[in-house]
Amino acid sequence: MVFRNGDPKTRCSVLLSRRVTQSFETLLQHLTKTMQCPVVKLYATDGRRVPSLQAVILSSGAVVAAGREPFKPGNYDIQKYLLPTRLPGISQRVHPKGKARSESRKSSNWKVVIITSDLPNAGTSSQIYIILYGQHRSSAPIYLFGTDETQFQDGHEDIFAITVGDIGTLFKIRIGHTNSGHSPSWHCKEIQLQNMNSGKHFCIPVQRWLARDQEDGEICREFPLLNKGQSILPVTLYEVYIATGELWNAGTAANVYISIHGEKGDTGSRQLLRSKSSFSFLRGQTDTFFLEAVHLGDLYKIVIGHDGLGSGNGWFLDDVVVKDPTTNHEYAFFCHRWLDQGADDSKIVRELYARDNSNFSARQKLELKRKETWTAESWKFMKGNTLQFYNRLTGGFVRLHPDGTVDATGEKKDKYGLFDVIFNKENICIFQSHEMRHLSLAIDNGIVTGMASDGAATELRVLYQPDRCALLESAGVPGLTVIFDRHGKIADESSAGYTNLSKEFVIFVKGVFLNSAVVLLATSLCQALCLQPDGSCTGVGKQSETSYWKVHQISSGICMFESVKNARMYLRIKDGRCDGTGTGDIYCHFKIKKNLKNASISLESTKSPGLFVGLQSDGQAKPVIYTEDENVCFYPQVIQFGRENPMGMSTTPSHEQEKNDDSKKEKKIPAESEAKSPLSSSTAEEIRCSQSSETLLSEDKWKVFVLTGNAGTQANVTLWVYGDKGVIGPISLSKDSPEQLFLPGQEDEFQVEMRSIGKIYKIRIGHDGTSEKHEWNLQRVTMQHLKSKMTLDFVANVWLSWIQEDGDIVCELPVVKGGQATFPLVRYQVDVYTGQLKQADTESEVSLCLYGERGDSGLRRLYRSNMPVRFQKGQIDTFQVEAVSLGKLQKVLLHCEASDRSQYWYCEKVIVREPGTSSESIFTCERWLPFMSQGVLHSEIELYHQGEDSWICQ
Repeated sequence: MVFRNGDPKTRCSVLLSRRVTQSFETLLQHLTKTMQCPVVKLYATDGRRVPSLQAVILSSGAVVAAGREPFKPGNYDIQKYLLPTRLPGISQRVHPKGKARSESRKSSNWKVVIITSDLPNAGTSSQIYIILYGQHRSSAPIYLFGTDETQFQDGHEDIFAITVGDIGTLFKIRIGHTNSGHSPSWHCKEIQLQNMNSGKHFCIPVQRWLARDQEDGEICREFPLLNKGQSILPVTLYEVYIATGELWNAGTAANVYISIHGEKGDTGSRQLLRSKSSFSFLRGQTDTFFLEAVHLGDLYKIVIGHDGLGSGNGWFLDDVVVKDPTTNHEYAFFCHRWLDQGADDSKIVRELYARDNSNFSARQKLELKRKETWTAESWKFMKGNTLQFYNRLTGGFVRLHPDGTVDATGEKKDKYGLFDVIFNKENICIFQSHEMRHLSLAIDNGIVTGMASDGAATELRVLYQPDRCALLESAGVPGLTVIFDRHGKIADESSAGYTNLSKEFVIFVKGVFLNSAVVLLATSLCQALCLQPDGSCTGVGKQSETSYWKVHQISSGICMFESVKNARMYLRIKDGRCDGTGTGDIYCHFKIKKNLKNASISLESTKSPGLFVGLQSDGQAKPVIYTEDENVCFYPQVIQFGRENPMGMSTTPSHEQEKNDDSKKEKKIPAESEAKSPLSSSTAEEIRCSQSSETLLSEDKWKVFVLTGNAGTQANVTLWVYGDKGVIGPISLSKDSPEQLFLPGQEDEFQVEMRSIGKIYKIRIGHDGTSEKHEWNLQRVTMQHLKSKMTLDFVANVWLSWIQEDGDIVCELPVVKGGQATFPLVRYQVDVYTGQLKQADTESEVSLCLYGERGDSGLRRLYRSNMPVRFQKGQIDTFQVEAVSLGKLQKVLLHCEASDRSQYWYCEKVIVREPGTSSESIFTCERWLPFMSQGVLHSEIELYHQGEDSWICQ
């Protein structure tokens, strides 16, 4: 229901369809037409601003539409207008017991007497409202106002006549005000109610302040009715514990509101103002509030949100616990999500339902944290990685000796303390001694020892804990773990007290910061250090290619970090600032300090010793003095391993080297580098492309033959290889003389070193279109395993050109065996819907990546549309994306890199159809690209399949 500001009789019902709610601005435009007057602001019926679609939780099922004028109080009662629908996120104020029939609702007339105390300054300038709660439902807020401004003065008795719908037997009231005017504080002495229909009379003694600067700061209060002088329900002071998450920038400065719902009604929307903490809703903090209300009985849900106002208003809410002191029962409400218009699902209001008890919620939180930790740390256990296991109790590394004995007293450089991952299946691994290839770490008959790698006892399950430590458990006998006493000797749990035993290990990976490695510097389980468009750095970036850094090793333990997405922009500390605008000089040199307690690293400036790269609470990078706080801790994740420098060679990029690099058009990792593994971790494997003809004697080395047809290219050519256990890419196919590559009719040979990805089933190959000769006719690709001589054929015969055939410079090719492809090539039809909003169109480049059960299509530029001009307002563009069959589609990634705000693009949705089937996959977007979230501009978004209901049969 929408009322006109100051005129409750002028109203209309609005059906909030998807077309109307594309954005808050669209809703205002629709209301302007409907109400036939300019609508630029919305208010709740109690006078509070409604700044967004989600903030309608404050509207009680109705809003007041205003122009530029302030809110005008009125009797905006929605009950008598039989609201046919409700705004998104609003819970109707109907108790579970009540099933009132709309055709039989009867209005009741009430006489309300309000007596203001005669204390000094007891009167108020605010607007007073009252809400009546009955067994069926509650009324809307009813404003009590007269023809002059003399109401609610010191010692006055004010009388009002109100009409409400059929709410059933009255059991409580809520009285409050809007905290407006020059003197809003109010002290109420008494409230008297008389039902003019039945003649029943109720007297409610109040004697309380409703004031921000008095008592508990509340401006609304609840009172139960009295029966023979006794309250029919107790007034309860609920304890509310609100835990803000530990992600960077998780806190909020917005106004937070909560409504608690129970079997006997709700508290109404209450602002959470007075925490026991000095500042509320800070990152990682649990705030305690007290909320007074008539007892609600058993609680079943809360509605919590914020108004989206103020800088840094996004909020990551972990959970809420409400304690009922009357019953001494605790109710846990688990969230662990963003309430942020630029993150997650963009909602800033959430309904959370009670768990059976707080212990269940604690277990759920623990399991979720373990799962998130494994996701962040699982890259360490990829086959081929070399690991060290550090024990914090013993202060040493796990060692496997030649005689098969194991201890945890090794030094960092002990050769017996290195283990290679030779088997990996989910979280079950085999850790083979790097020094003695015939022995692996094992648990045999409850004893930790060294055994031959083919034994079942060598299979160990990795169990991560929330503190980033891992347990090593026998895969065959759950419960048996690798455990040491404080002297580093093998023990079991019965041999000493728990304080003298340890079974948790910090896992280190060797070779993380070798030259030319590409790494993520994670700041939390799902965030990373990221270079922003203005050159500043933040720790709230997504763990994607926008946060990749290329390592330049200066000397042992000293490195530079160059942004992969923005070449020649280096992390630096200079002039009291920490940003990403360095040029590769001494200000960009950092000493890597490894932290044994959690496998993190800290970056110390070599130019300014003692200053480290640190993070503020909002995630912004700044130079800080080292402490053991986590604001200087970064958790590296290797995207692409580097290599050791040749002896006597420096890696500092001199000006002469840069000139040579320019002349050779040195390859850069493109946006597609975030290639996802179809069946395992999304972390890309180690990639090495040999630039010499030297034969590499290894099981993981391949020859790649590329046959060019009648048109060659000098553009940069890149290869991805997909297997059933992972994906390798991008692999740059280059040599010292790039001008001699990919000539017409020529077959070029490359040697590629890559880790095992299982059975290879497809490749993706393409170029970047940078050469004048960018129309490339690719005939065939052949891969030959160097050791086994196994050969894989990929028949192409395609044009990779913007103007030939499909207008694509990337193609996918399945493995061909016996003349048959292992998986078919599918030409997906992709319909992209641009929204109807003003300036929704764009001239920017838009790219798309499809994800399915069998991997992804890679990021493809949407170039050749069925429409003469792409991405126009209200237009549907149809594109063809050819890829090896992906199986059932799961998500879509959209990428739009706009040069300025005028080129931002509003996408409504994407629909993907597979030829030969009668179904379509719908991916709803309904937002602008790029978009701002947590102070970071994001140019891409992942859209998830809407579920089975979105598969529409034609």
